[in-house]
Amino acid sequence: MTAVHRITEATAGHHGRPVYELRGVTKSYARGNLKALDRVDLTLNEGGFASVIGPSGCGKTTLLKIMAGLVPPTGGSVYLQGTPVTGTRRDIGMMFQHATLFPWRTTIENIVLPIEIRDGRAAAKAKHADALALLDLVGLKGFEHRRPGDLSGGMAQRAAICRMLITEPAVLLLDEPFSALDELSRDFMNMELQRICMERQATAFLITHSIPEAVILSDVVYVMSPRPGTFVETVEIDLPRPRTLDMMTDRKFGEYVRHIRTHLDKGAFL
Repeated sequence: MTAVHRITEATAGHHGRPVYELRGVTKSYARGNLKALDRVDLTLNEGGFASVIGPSGCGKTTLLKIMAGLVPPTGGSVYLQGTPVTGTRRDIGMMFQHATLFPWRTTIENIVLPIEIRDGRAAAKAKHADALALLDLVGLKGFEHRRPGDLSGGMAQRAAICRMLITEPAVLLLDEPFSALDELSRDFMNMELQRICMERQATAFLITHSIPEAVILSDVVYVMSPRPGTFVETVEIDLPRPRTLDMMTDRKFGEYVRHIRTHLDKGAFL
């Protein structure tokens, strides 16, 4: 397959300026003498969608936490829009496996919560118009005053997407955001995520254990080695956008999935 090649530095997105850059990032934990990451190099370009896939315990979540500014790297550098990432920032959006909406707050109150925490209630109130526009974008118009108990799992995750986007982040970090949904809902939400990212020219980085999900969403899929994790292969996905679920039955899609699965199953990246 000509779209598959090994490189020493991973680059997501074929167009646009570099937005997020990691250089020689390592992470070790003194307790247990554990090395989680070993010299990870990564560049995310504006508007690109990238995913990382690898065996359990390879350091994917550790990498995402470093990128989000939640934990510091042991070595190397992390830059977002040319400035070092030394902690959490409003230009980094993060979405987790569960929506984690507060049940006592309405949908719109949950969406503007990051603004309220950082800038106060008045600033959050001023963002209500933007929140309503985001709800319209994700198909939740009319649900702004509903509480999480009135929303389905997919609707709650769409509200969580709005909460992630309300601060207008430069990069979206996604930690298996739809893994708790049933298969049909997950497929639908992946197509919704693609649509939203395309409409907003968002730069996204996804952790997933699903090879088909990685292939259908991504411009580039990074294969990660067992711990200590590092990128050992990059698979560029040459499929037209917008992607559709029908593409998952195409021969080319199947070739990408088989190639990645073969490497993971046989440990060819060791």
